[in-house]
Amino acid sequence: MKTGPGWLFALFFAAFVVYTDDYVIAGLLPEMAADLNVTTAGAGQLVTVFSLTVAVAAPLAAVLFANVPRRRLFTGALVVFALANLCAAATPSYTVLLVLRVFAALAAASITPALFAYAAANAPPERVGRFIAVVALGVTGSIAAGVPIGTWIGGSVGWRATFAAMAVTGLCALFTLLATLPRGGLVEPAPTLGEQLGTLTRLPIVMGLLANAALMTGSMMLLTYLAPYLTETTTGGVSERAVSFAIAGLAGIAGIWLGGLASDRWGPDRTLIVGIGVFFLTMLVLWALWFARPAPLPLVLTFTAIWGGMAFWNSPAIQARLHALAGPVAPQALALNTSGTYLGVAAGGAAGGIFLGTVGVGALPPVAAGFGVLALGLIALASRSVARTAK
Repeated sequence: MKTGPGWLFALFFAAFVVYTDDYVIAGLLPEMAADLNVTTAGAGQLVTVFSLTVAVAAPLAAVLFANVPRRRLFTGALVVFALANLCAAATPSYTVLLVLRVFAALAAASITPALFAYAAANAPPERVGRFIAVVALGVTGSIAAGVPIGTWIGGSVGWRATFAAMAVTGLCALFTLLATLPRGGLVEPAPTLGEQLGTLTRLPIVMGLLANAALMTGSMMLLTYLAPYLTETTTGGVSERAVSFAIAGLAGIAGIWLGGLASDRWGPDRTLIVGIGVFFLTMLVLWALWFARPAPLPLVLTFTAIWGGMAFWNSPAIQARLHALAGPVAPQALALNTSGTYLGVAAGGAAGGIFLGTVGVGALPPVAAGFGVLALGLIALASRSVARTAK
């Protein structure tokens, strides 16, 4: 496919832009709070409302826009995205900014699952995992590069400049997609709503979606509170904590790509068993290191890197598996997976906060490992259900 490499990296860039917009505000909260005359916690709700909107709207948008040609869908979503960010750069009102974040999130909810679904649907059968991994690299790339760049822009010129930059990059993503995506609409109309719901409620798909939510909950539980874990477990300071986050992010980038390769070579189920198994063992090691505190910092950072890689290793396999099982309603299944990811992130932060406040940070690794066991059990149930259906 001659246009494959071009449109694939256009999808990667669009994912990078959309996910950067979600995360970048976290680095600008103090300045935004002071300028908008709200508390830092109040400014933080701009992040919360974006994530919750995407979680709720993604599956609805996938159903509503099922028959919309992808070029038209990407165009509409990215135009709304750019306008919402451009207006955000100019508004002096916190309330208006909150509404604009909802519009930007609605655009993200419309486009994000479609990016992954388009990559999977147009990939050669033997490279589905790798094509999904390329788009998923936009997610980890946004954390590793997009957020620091956006934060630097906000710190140097002002937080409004960051929103303006997001508007410009949103338009750049749109032009890149239009320049590389083949023209034409969907080859076949999407199934009816009843048929979509019938497929999406099949046990293997439901179990896979729940497994992804459980994995995200366990992973984000410790990632959200990695700083206090490192503070209690090692003798490292602020600089060492910054290094640990950077290592986890870089490991995540490697993990996504290797997970895509493994999914193509081994199949999604085997890839998930390996990824979740290593995640479980890593959590147990981090738990043991907490008991051995003060633990050697290099050893803790090594297992932090392994954990960061495995946290993202599973993503291509989960999405490739859902794409294969859902068939014509793969975009809707991937949209539900996006919702599960965002809800897992929120649940991980909330549950981690509860355990941190009641039991202590040492409880986080074993609880996260428990969520890994739950995810592994759900994958096993899903695989068994598929095997029974095939007989």
